[in-house]
Amino acid sequence: MFTQKHFDKAYENAKVIDFDDSSKFIFFSDCHRGDNTFADDFANNRNTYFHALKQYYKGGFTYCELGDGNELWENTQFKTVFEAHKNIFLLLKQFYDDNRLYLIYGNHDMVYSDPKVVKKDYDTWLDPNLGEKVPFMPGLTYYESIILKHKNTGQKIFIAHGHQADWWNYIFWKWSRFMVRVVWRPLQVVGISDPTSPAKNNTELIKVERRTKKWIANKNNQFTITGHTHRPRFPEPGDLAYFNDGSCVHPRSITGIEIENGAITLIKWNLDTTEEGFLHVVRSVLEGPKKLIDYKTS
Repeated sequence: MFTQKHFDKAYENAKVIDFDDSSKFIFFSDCHRGDNTFADDFANNRNTYFHALKQYYKGGFTYCELGDGNELWENTQFKTVFEAHKNIFLLLKQFYDDNRLYLIYGNHDMVYSDPKVVKKDYDTWLDPNLGEKVPFMPGLTYYESIILKHKNTGQKIFIAHGHQADWWNYIFWKWSRFMVRVVWRPLQVVGISDPTSPAKNNTELIKVERRTKKWIANKNNQFTITGHTHRPRFPEPGDLAYFNDGSCVHPRSITGIEIENGAITLIKWNLDTTEEGFLHVVRSVLEGPKKLIDYKTS
């Protein structure tokens, strides 16, 4: 009942974006960009992520971030996150300037459900070359959810963070944030994980996935892409159309979902070595591509 209510609300109020087979999207989520300290889960993958994002920008992709982009539970100020990963935010600005950026908030950046907070963090920045504040991403909007609607087939793809199926991290997110800041962040440094996170608690992960799949089934197998659990999912056509793009804080790799040429693909980017012993970033296909239309329901 809880999941049904909150997913229904997110679906009904979703930002609708028209697309066709020429459209190109990359979905990443759960970056958890932090302050580049030992508690910053994103730090190990930031160069991999930055390289991948540059390739998608050059390739004409639209970037959709499915929540928990910024780690604003462990960090009280966006400024520390921005300074730690400035090159990434400047690249996101390029997507924004080209109208190729859509951001969804999750439980760890739920504060962005308030447009005033988005304005405070993103409207301006202090340009070090000019020594003064200049426009950064003025008018940026964070959404709870998005629906991609195919111009020709009418197929709808529902996109959300996925914490709508996690009552503790949706309703009581402020209490969860308090616990992370006061209790779990110091313990994380010595290797103890937060048990309330579905990404670090297999029992919670299974519950969240089960609730999400039940909503999808009740919604006539609504094609859905989420994040939140950090576990990639890529069903076969004919199965329940529940996709998950994984996360950007896997050990030594990031995962995401691409939509291109009317098809969907689960991909991974990671560091590898050449025969000469040089490190480089490589893209691998984990699942797909599969035609979107093969997942269409009546």
